[in-house]
Amino acid sequence: MAENSAEAEPEANTAPGPAAGAAKRAAELRRDILYHADLYQSGKPDIPDADYDALLRKLLALEEAHPELQTPDSPTQKIAGWASDLFTKVTHAVPMMSLDNAFDEAELNEWHQRILRMLGAKAKQEALFEDVDTGGEGEDGEAESAAIELGGFVCEPKFDGLAISIRYEDGRYVRAATRGDGTTGEDVTANVATIKSVPRRLTSTAPAVLEVRGEIYLAISDFEEMNRKREEEGLARYANPRNTAAGSLRQKDPAATAARPLAWWCYTLGEHEGTPDFASHGEVLKYLAEMGLPVNPQWKFCADLAQVKEHLGAAERTRHDHDWEVDGVVVKLDSLAHQRILGVTSHHPRWAIAYKFAPEEKSTKLLDISVSVGGKGKATPFAELEPVFVGGSTVQKATLHNEDQVRLKDVRPGDVVVVRKAGDVIPEVLRPVLSERSEGLPEWKFPKTCPCPLATPLIRKEGDAAHYCTEPQCPAQKWRAIMQFTSRKAMNIEGLGEEWIRKLVDAELLENVADLYKLDYDSLIDMHGFGEKKRDSLQEQTELSKQRSLGQLLFALNIRHLGDAVADLIASHFEHLDEIMAASAEELAAIDGVGETIATSVCEFFQQEDTQQLVERLREAGVNFEEKRIKPDADIPQIFAGLTLVVTGSIEGLGSRDDVKEAVVARGGAFTTSVSGKTSFVVRGDSPGKSKIDRAEMLGTPIVEAEDFTKALSVPDSVDELYARLFADG
Repeated sequence: MAENSAEAEPEANTAPGPAAGAAKRAAELRRDILYHADLYQSGKPDIPDADYDALLRKLLALEEAHPELQTPDSPTQKIAGWASDLFTKVTHAVPMMSLDNAFDEAELNEWHQRILRMLGAKAKQEALFEDVDTGGEGEDGEAESAAIELGGFVCEPKFDGLAISIRYEDGRYVRAATRGDGTTGEDVTANVATIKSVPRRLTSTAPAVLEVRGEIYLAISDFEEMNRKREEEGLARYANPRNTAAGSLRQKDPAATAARPLAWWCYTLGEHEGTPDFASHGEVLKYLAEMGLPVNPQWKFCADLAQVKEHLGAAERTRHDHDWEVDGVVVKLDSLAHQRILGVTSHHPRWAIAYKFAPEEKSTKLLDISVSVGGKGKATPFAELEPVFVGGSTVQKATLHNEDQVRLKDVRPGDVVVVRKAGDVIPEVLRPVLSERSEGLPEWKFPKTCPCPLATPLIRKEGDAAHYCTEPQCPAQKWRAIMQFTSRKAMNIEGLGEEWIRKLVDAELLENVADLYKLDYDSLIDMHGFGEKKRDSLQEQTELSKQRSLGQLLFALNIRHLGDAVADLIASHFEHLDEIMAASAEELAAIDGVGETIATSVCEFFQQEDTQQLVERLREAGVNFEEKRIKPDADIPQIFAGLTLVVTGSIEGLGSRDDVKEAVVARGGAFTTSVSGKTSFVVRGDSPGKSKIDRAEMLGTPIVEAEDFTKALSVPDSVDELYARLFADG
């Protein structure tokens, strides 16, 4: 991407005047960019970031081709943003700048060559080096220079949040301000004070003035929980964590901000007095962490551009392993001396660049809205889209959740819509691009009958957001119910994917899940593509599934509203499936974490005659109906009494996850699978789950290495030393 006009080649000024069409197009682009920048700043964008970037790049290309079109107030020459009249204005002593972007390796190479040329020119000018040779270009297009030592780079996650500047004086929190237009922001001191990860006081060695720049964000898990509650209340889902975080911070009442689980990462300094003389950006990050400020642990020092590229690839592959959203990596020169030499443009620092990942939001045409029916009979509307490449794959279908969400989002066949796909998450239609809507486009109406050949009426009960097909013989329900039963969190029968389940249902070999245990496996060989190896594996997996836990079986039965976590919770309160079947809705609802809706659904499910017949067939097949209880062992020291542990990764010598759980519970502890504020510590084994480690670091939860954990199990006396190290701060 080219530098601004001050850096342009002299020949550019002699270019002929622009054609009338180019001037008109530039004016249109500026108008559209400013319009969408205002919407983005308010937390209510109309188009995805990728579309906004595309508009900006089109304008930049026009201005490069016709330099006389470029004006000082062009969006390419200034920081997008403004300060709302709702808040008092704050002038930044050190401007809060935007970043230049690189969208591929070639643009990253261009940036690298550019800083080498500028540093080389400065070195010659000031005689900082002798015999400086800026060299030629290597095979990958990088400028070669043995004389100029860049000193390495620091790579940091590019958080998809809201930029913020927080000021401390003598270690005391005094002010917080948004970026605004880079020079003037909004005073959001009272709102930011409600964020738990923002310290009110720093360590006793804090300097006289420490203005810290960072990003306010909303954890993905918290965002999903907020959306779940909104759906229950019949409200529109929030579009994405970034917009929700921005809206949460800009509440006039700080109590409204406090009700949102916002968090903060910091990554650089603004104005500062009394700090050490830093030589590198890495030293700044370490200093901020020492002050007790939240620095994201994913930053990395890279010695050269080759290491930077290697890190970029790894960061993009693991972008969904964290509980926060990132849309790229910020690459900065580590040397602060080099940063000062390179300086800044009116828009961005020359010594840093944001390498953007493939966008996860794109706009495309909504061709139609159809309805699919799940294993519990739930009828879910989904969008049929003009194919669009987003989030690393081509998307043609996306969920619309339910009738209320379609109405609240007001998306209509024929609209241009914004589609989001994050990792393995099912693509979702977020909103229409209203500026692109054709006049008179009709609203979509939810169908009255099931799309299956039986065309059964779809029912929506009062207080329920979803429609349901209540016909047990509905083909769609049959195969989806079997898919649920065989899934990993349920009975975990590997080898039966959607395609094979459909084939077996169509061949009338599977009517319901109990038929899995009476299949004639030899006859499967005759089906195309089902060889002996696959047959033997399926038979083995089906036999193993009979010994799954009661919680897994309960989840596998495909009970409406019942997820795997609550299924485990219910199972832990009973010793046998027969007891759950006999329990009243009141007894089930009394279990903490179950609730009236789930309790009623479970109770109604087991009262159905079809369910009772199915349960009897599973009993006859030898499926486990008992809860395998683990209790503290009085003969073993209760070293984990009162503590809740999470184990991530494998631990050599301790067997399966169930074996580890048994060892923890036998010693008085509680064993859970997710990290929360109630987790006492996390045990890190081999190949740990990155999201759990990141979550623990974010919450400040102590992390125990597997070696120390196994030592505590075998040598109880060592546990005091371990706990003293873990819980030194009480």
